[in-house]
Amino acid sequence: MIANYHTHTYRCGHAEGNEREYVECAVKAGLKTLGFSDHTPYDFFDSDHSSPIRMRVEELPGYAGSLRGLAAEYRDRIEILPGVEAEYYPRYFPRLLELLRENGIVYMILGQHLPGNEIGEAYCGRPTDSAADLERYVSQTAEALETGLFSCFAHPDLIRFVGESAAYEKQMRRLCRAARKTDTPLEINLLGIREGRSYPDERFWRLAAEEGNTVILGSDAHTPAHVVDPQSEQKALALAEKFGIRPITTLPIRRLC
Repeated sequence: MIANYHTHTYRCGHAEGNEREYVECAVKAGLKTLGFSDHTPYDFFDSDHSSPIRMRVEELPGYAGSLRGLAAEYRDRIEILPGVEAEYYPRYFPRLLELLRENGIVYMILGQHLPGNEIGEAYCGRPTDSAADLERYVSQTAEALETGLFSCFAHPDLIRFVGESAAYEKQMRRLCRAARKTDTPLEINLLGIREGRSYPDERFWRLAAEEGNTVILGSDAHTPAHVVDPQSEQKALALAEKFGIRPITTLPIRRLC
């Protein structure tokens, strides 16, 4: 890997390390580009609902300012891009875009952990045999891709469907086609490999290969040492090779500002 666009920091509440520590590890490893995509603020819901897995709105200026300063400081050694990982919540998405643009956030990656508009919803990665749950996940993420604002789709195979194979193939092929139509790269997620999660899911990547999707690797680093993870990278490349996928190494950024 010469670039990683999926990087978290302590601000999301479930990762370690500050922005500088990640940059130093990336420089040491020889990366040319480091994109930060910490979990976006979304604490402007209609109720007092809040999430413990994201930075708060009041933290966003500090996050963006830190990255702008580091980008200037390290400009001769590495490209640093300020971004976020965001769910697509139709009710709140316009306000989110305003907030991100106001703070100079350059790009978004899609990471749909919860469906609907979050409140009262269940984690997409829990086991489910409901074809309706699967269809809902695909419809919502396809709608997100249609906005043309997401630079890639992180762990698109996060949904853990344990129902009928025919239903999985039908819906996830539809997802792959939506990504191809919008020319949105799909991410093979190295955190899933590191932690032995249910993704990457070989069923999905077979379909992505058949549909001719563009694919990129993403470290999904939650600690500076994992900005570059050669062991997981090699496993991801072996998975890609199994299905004849040739991952791209740099991401065409869809700039928000």
